[in-house]
Amino acid sequence: MKILIADDEPLARERLTRLVEKIPHCTVLQPCAENGHEALQLVASLRPDILLLDIGMPGLDGLQVAAQLCEQSDAPAVIFCTAHDEYALQAFEVSATGYLVKPVRVEQLQAALEKAQRLNPVQLAALSRAPKAINAARTHLSARTHKGIELIPLEQVIHFLADNKYVTLRHARGETLLDESLKSLEEEFGQRFVRIHRNALVSRDHIERLQRTPNGHYELYLRDTTDPLIVSRRHVASVRKLMDKL
Repeated sequence: MKILIADDEPLARERLTRLVEKIPHCTVLQPCAENGHEALQLVASLRPDILLLDIGMPGLDGLQVAAQLCEQSDAPAVIFCTAHDEYALQAFEVSATGYLVKPVRVEQLQAALEKAQRLNPVQLAALSRAPKAINAARTHLSARTHKGIELIPLEQVIHFLADNKYVTLRHARGETLLDESLKSLEEEFGQRFVRIHRNALVSRDHIERLQRTPNGHYELYLRDTTDPLIVSRRHVASVRKLMDKL
């Protein structure tokens, strides 16, 4: 893989270069870009497979660079490598294939490069052509995990459980903590999720069956998970009504 690095910090460029050189079948193209304008020029002249892109750069920032690359049918895959963890959703909106928070570890970088390599040219072109509507409804949730900032598709979310000030998101690949309130999630995604308890929202698409227990409580079983959730008495009627429509 031919990789171009774009970062305004010399030490960051040197460190990323050393990390890439440790990964088999990866080559760092020279020169590296020191700002957004150089990044666009070098992408055009060097034709990299993957662009490792910082966000906070003078002139054009990384998000602006990625937005311009989205207009090109033969653009490289973009992986953001940044000290800022708050731009993950914006990065997804400009078709990034990865988002790594500095200091980047070699295993994180290798995983992101391998993921980008698996995207074939047709898939990359489709990402670039995807409409980027301003203020469009979120299709992913961002969460900080041991892998960095992870984007989780809403369609993979099974349920949200509130516990003190955090919310646990259960999805197809496991569980993740979110720094968002259950109330705000319900307000934003009420068409996709239904409240079954004061501390639980579940995906309508994952509802399987409602079952009464011997002691008179109600449990809701969901696809892709074996553990039922308790439905509070005040929500039983609304859950039944919803299931009649599913």
